[in-house]
Amino acid sequence: MDVLQKTPIVIKISRAGNHRRFQKGPKLNSKSSVHITTQAANKIHPKVQKSIELSQYQNSLGNFSWPSHHSLGNMQQYYSAHSTLHNNYQKFNHPVKLLKTSTILSATAPVLRWKSNGITVAGLTGSPGNTSYQLMQPKKVFWKRPNIIYIADYQNNRVQRYEIGSSDGTTVAGDGSFGSSLNQLQYPSYVTIDSNDGIVVADTYNNRVQLWSTGSTSGITIGGTGVAGNSFNQLKLPTGVAYDSNFNTLYIADYNNDRVMRYLSGASNGTIAAGGNGFGITNIQLWKPAGLYFDSFSNSLLIVSSNAQTIVQWPLNASNWTLVAGCAGTSGNNATLLNYPMDVALDPMGNIYVADRNNHRIQLFMNGQTQGITIAGVTSMFGTNDTLLNLPFGVTLDNQLNLYVADTGNHRIQQFLRY
Repeated sequence: MDVLQKTPIVIKISRAGNHRRFQKGPKLNSKSSVHITTQAANKIHPKVQKSIELSQYQNSLGNFSWPSHHSLGNMQQYYSAHSTLHNNYQKFNHPVKLLKTSTILSATAPVLRWKSNGITVAGLTGSPGNTSYQLMQPKKVFWKRPNIIYIADYQNNRVQRYEIGSSDGTTVAGDGSFGSSLNQLQYPSYVTIDSNDGIVVADTYNNRVQLWSTGSTSGITIGGTGVAGNSFNQLKLPTGVAYDSNFNTLYIADYNNDRVMRYLSGASNGTIAAGGNGFGITNIQLWKPAGLYFDSFSNSLLIVSSNAQTIVQWPLNASNWTLVAGCAGTSGNNATLLNYPMDVALDPMGNIYVADRNNHRIQLFMNGQTQGITIAGVTSMFGTNDTLLNLPFGVTLDNQLNLYVADTGNHRIQQFLRY
């Protein structure tokens, strides 16, 4: 499916405090700020480096680095320019135009277009198993630089690590057996990576979230007690996890408690970040929250309220959500409706990607739009060929906006290349 992203990426360069006209070759100190935003989204993307020296020429913009979870990787694919990290200043080597109190430079964002034929990058289509090259009902796929995917291998009670291009995975969490010991998992349904490369796993049927350090043969419990319940230190079938690396904060979709819990680093008790008002479809409730995505730019959570058939945005410290996709309480297969969605992802332009499980498709909702576009799978059709999906539970993107889908019913991970 071809989607032309017409919204320009806007690079907004401004100083903290007083603004001044940018002349040729100005030096901005480390208190200066660089923001990347899209006009339509009106979102600010803070620059994480203290400063950068940009050598610009012709009509190019520069090789800007985005925060890792919103990364487009090497931006030279879109902007022919060169940048060098520098300790204490930013230098622009050509005159730029001052617009009010900031400088605006723009370029066309990448075209959003994916091949309709998926490539199996993990697992064997229609052949579940527990060998190093097989999966059994994978629920979540998480992409990490340089080209690695982590998979919550649900029925095999393990997390698998694959390098793209290799047909064999390596077990990095769980020993493949069913149990509640620290070296075991019990139907893990979600995985993410923290800022120290630790593997964070929603150990769903153990009612806990586990952290596995790199190379470790056992995990430690960082959320829940292992006993199902609704106290602040308990979880009941945790199904999604998201990690805020800036504040070392963990968010957990507490599926059967109809809430999202917030755990600060080292805390044994969580606090309610969203929901907790019983199940339902009002804007203060969640209903079986599953997939979860933390958006640091809007300081909010994108939550898949699966039984409510919606994707909602819940700002941190707010008491209610805003509808992003779907229709509360109504399932369906048209462009505005979802049918038991399970996961959500976000790209740097603010567009939303939804694993629309029972419609056997991946839906793209352009920023601010309520009409979805099918970019993988065929609506209401399931199958095993390379254009079809079967109950997809998970979706993620890499730094080139290639799409990865946990094609759960086909026991495989499908890659859909952007071109």
